[in-house]
Amino acid sequence: MDIRESLEKLVEEALNAAIEDGSLPLEQAPAPALERPRDEANGDWASTVAMRCAKPAKMPPREVAQAIVDHIPANAMIAEVDIAGPGFVNFRLADAVLQGVVRQVREQGFDYGKGQVAQGERYVNLEYVSANPTGPLHVGHGRWATLGDAMARVMRHAGYDVYEEFYCNDHGNQMNVFGNSVAVRYMQLLGHDVEMPEQCYGGAYVTDIAQQIIDREGRKYEEMGERERMEAFREIAYLQMLEEQKALLARYRTTFDRWFSERTLYEVADGDSSAVDKALAAMRDKGYVYEKDGATWFRSTAFGDEKDRVLIKENGEFTYFTSDVAYHYDKIMRGFDHLIDLWGADHHGYIKRCEAMLEAWGYPGKLEVVLGQLVNLLRNGEPVRMSKRTGEMVTFEELIDEVGVDATRFIMLSRSSDQPIDFDIEEAKKSDSSNPVYYVQYAHARICSILRKAAPDDVAAAAEAGECTMEDVARAAIPADVDLSPLTDENELALIRKIADFGELVALAARDRAPFRLTHYSQELASLFHAFYTNCRVITDDAEVQAARLALCDATRISIALALSLMGVSAPDRM
Repeated sequence: MDIRESLEKLVEEALNAAIEDGSLPLEQAPAPALERPRDEANGDWASTVAMRCAKPAKMPPREVAQAIVDHIPANAMIAEVDIAGPGFVNFRLADAVLQGVVRQVREQGFDYGKGQVAQGERYVNLEYVSANPTGPLHVGHGRWATLGDAMARVMRHAGYDVYEEFYCNDHGNQMNVFGNSVAVRYMQLLGHDVEMPEQCYGGAYVTDIAQQIIDREGRKYEEMGERERMEAFREIAYLQMLEEQKALLARYRTTFDRWFSERTLYEVADGDSSAVDKALAAMRDKGYVYEKDGATWFRSTAFGDEKDRVLIKENGEFTYFTSDVAYHYDKIMRGFDHLIDLWGADHHGYIKRCEAMLEAWGYPGKLEVVLGQLVNLLRNGEPVRMSKRTGEMVTFEELIDEVGVDATRFIMLSRSSDQPIDFDIEEAKKSDSSNPVYYVQYAHARICSILRKAAPDDVAAAAEAGECTMEDVARAAIPADVDLSPLTDENELALIRKIADFGELVALAARDRAPFRLTHYSQELASLFHAFYTNCRVITDDAEVQAARLALCDATRISIALALSLMGVSAPDRM
C-alpha cells in the first residue's frame, strides 16, 4: 500500500467512525479522494470529501471537516492536519514517512511504482507504426514508434499485459505499384528507354533498390515480361524494405511481438476458411451484411456511422476496409481484452466504421483509437521540406543518425499525442541545459559521479573500468543500515515528494495513454535534484548526514533511470 492509499484508509476510518457515533449523519461514507494541493504550503495531500458530504449531511462543510479531523485514528503518518477555505482537509506527512520512500525505492529498484490491473482489462493488443512496406519510414512514423513503444512500457509497469503488433500492409494495388516502380528503374539503369508511369513511387530509394538488384543478380530479369518482372521485383523490394524497417526500429529500441502480414488474412490452409471469410461470416450471422447493386455492404449505420460501407465491390474485389474487418476480428479471436490502435490524425474519419465492426460482433468498447498529430521538422527555426513522392524528404533514419536515439525519443514524447510537435534538429543536438533530455541525463550522470566519489577507492576504480554496476557502487558507498532521519531540509523533502509521486504518475499515464507525462516528470525531478545538490552538501564531515544524503541521491538515480527507461531513453553514468 503506498502513501496515498494508506492516508485514504485513515480518512475512510475517520468518516466511518464519525458516521457510527452520529457526528456525521450519513448512511455511507463517500470515497476520500485525496489530491495534491496546488500550493505546497497547504500540505502534502488534501481532501474535498467534507464539501461533498455537506449537502447530504445537511451540515456546513467546515463542520463536516471538523468531524472528520476529530475522528482520525492515532497514526505515525500525519504530522499536521488543518481545515482550510470552505472545507478542505489538508494533511502534512511526517518526515519519517517521506524518508521511508528513499528506503522503498532503493529496496525495490526498477520494480518501484509497479501496479496491478484488474482481470478482464489486462491483456491488451497495441498496434502501431504499421507503415506500408513500400518506402522508408518517415518522421511521422518515428513519432508513432515512440508513442507506441513508450505506451507499452508504461502500461506494462502499471500492470497490463501488452502485446505489441505491427500490421504490414503487404496486400493490394500499392504493392504492384511498388514492384513496377522498381522494375522500371531497373530497366532504365540497364539502358532501356522506359518511362516511369504516372502512378509510381518516385523516391531515390527506388533507384537504389534497383541498383542493388543489378549488383547482386545482374541482368537476370531483363528478358522477363513486364508482369512477371513486376511480380518478381514486388517480392524482392517488399522483403528488403520490411527488413530495413525492422532493423531501423530495433535500433530505435522498438520491437514487436508480431509483424502481422495483411496477406495472411486472405490465405486458405487445409480447406479452412480465410480470416476474411470468417470475419464476414460472423458479421453476416449477426445480420449486418447485405447485398446491393452487385456489391456486399456492412450496415455500419446501425452503429452510428454516417453511411454503410462496401466490403466487396461489384467486380468481386475486396475493399481496404475488408482487410481491417478481418484483422480486427482475428485480434478479437486471439483473446485480447482490449484493442488499441495508434493512427495518424488524418485517419480520424475512419474511427467510427472500425468501432462499428467491433460492435456488430458483440464487442462494444473493445476498440480504442489513439490519434497522433504530425511532426513539424525544423532546423534553427526554419521548416525542413519533406516530400515522400519526390524523394526530397528527411527520413526517420536520417533524423536519428543526426540527432541520436535518446534525444529523438525524448522530444517525440514531449507533448500529448493529440498535439503537433515542432522538432528542431539543431536544438535537439545541443549539449546544455536548454536541451531537456541532456538536462535529465546530466542529473543522472552527476549522481553516479557523486556515488563513485563516496565509494571506497577499489570500488570506484572498478566502476571507472566498467567492472561493476552503479548498484555495486551505491552498496559500497552507503551503509546497509543507513539512518535516514537527517533528511529534514525542505530541499530534501521536496525531492522525496516528487519521487513518491512516481507510482501514481505511471498508473495515470497508463490509464490515459499519456507517456508524455514522464518527460515533464523527469525534468521536474532533475530540477529538484539540482536544487538539492546546490543547497545541501552531500560529501560532508558529518558521516550520518552524508550517508542519508547519499541514499537520497541513490533513490533519485533509480527514479530518473526508471522514468527514462519507460520512455526508452538511456541513463548514462558519465557525460
